[in-house]
Amino acid sequence: MNKDKLLIIFAGMIVGVLAVVLVQMGNPANMGFCIACFIRDISGAMGLHQAAVVQYMRPEIIGLILGAFIAAISWKEFRSSGGSSPSTRFVLGAIMMIGALVFLGCPLRMMLRLAGGDLNALVGIPGYVVGIWVGIYFLKNEFSLGRSQNQSTANGVFPVFVAIFWLILLLSAPTFIYFSQEGPGSEYALWGISLAAGLITGLLAQRSRLCTMGGIRDLILFRDTHLFMGLVALIVVAFVGKLATGMFNPGFLEQPVAHNDAIWNFMGLAVVGFAAVLAGGCPMRQLVLAGEGNSDGLITVLGMVAGAALSHNFALAGSPAGVGLNAQIAVGVCVIVLLLIGIGNSKLSGLVGSRSDRNPSINS
Repeated sequence: MNKDKLLIIFAGMIVGVLAVVLVQMGNPANMGFCIACFIRDISGAMGLHQAAVVQYMRPEIIGLILGAFIAAISWKEFRSSGGSSPSTRFVLGAIMMIGALVFLGCPLRMMLRLAGGDLNALVGIPGYVVGIWVGIYFLKNEFSLGRSQNQSTANGVFPVFVAIFWLILLLSAPTFIYFSQEGPGSEYALWGISLAAGLITGLLAQRSRLCTMGGIRDLILFRDTHLFMGLVALIVVAFVGKLATGMFNPGFLEQPVAHNDAIWNFMGLAVVGFAAVLAGGCPMRQLVLAGEGNSDGLITVLGMVAGAALSHNFALAGSPAGVGLNAQIAVGVCVIVLLLIGIGNSKLSGLVGSRSDRNPSINS
């Protein structure tokens, strides 16, 4: 086994361990590390939505960006680039967040929920795979958002300043920042532990190219198991960790921060998978891209922040009680928008000529 395969397996194992540790240290159950949930909490902390139970400046997200930046600088892979259909990427980020909040978790949390015994994830996983499969259809039809262009160093390091600004807000706790007093937003590990976990995850994800969408996409498209091995390692280690710590609780009902509405668990993650393929990476990968100097990744992340605000301001998110009508309509609208983006940026539209360039983020 070569060193690249060992690295992706090691990265998956460490992220699995960190997720278990974070829950042990205070993070919500089955939510040791959830990109969508934590970005939603940051959105709420900044007052972009008023769901009082999900507001906290999550250090894990801050650490992820900074860890990816440190790794990219250290291994001379930092490159300031961007400008690849930014408005479309913003919309894709918002759609990824809406789909994730219907399911109540990003693809990373989907795996951690499965490892913890939440069998609703068994419905979400096929949804995610189907969404990725649909996205691959558009890739085969020369889908592209255009190539990123080299940009100034200032643009490349801007995501780092955003992360540092968020850290300052966390530590200074000014009166205009909101912190949940109950609910998932009030459950968290000490900020230093969370920040360290994010830094380690960002560093390993940058070096290994760990990506939930990329692992499944490559398996379907190229029969390549490289990235997929990291996902398997993550689930196995998290499962063992939860079993050893008494956090394994198999079943569909009464799972923490989850619902058992199978159709919308499936559809929520199908939307996330479809959007992730078109954007060139899952929510975690977008944070890593931002840390590497890719402003397209940052635009997608900001889209996720906005998507979280939309979800909670307009009742588009699921809840342990189920998925409301607004959320169901939102999923349908998201599917239509994704199809329009896919058709409009591929040869299927009849308006786009044959392209030799590929989505600049496809090698996630």
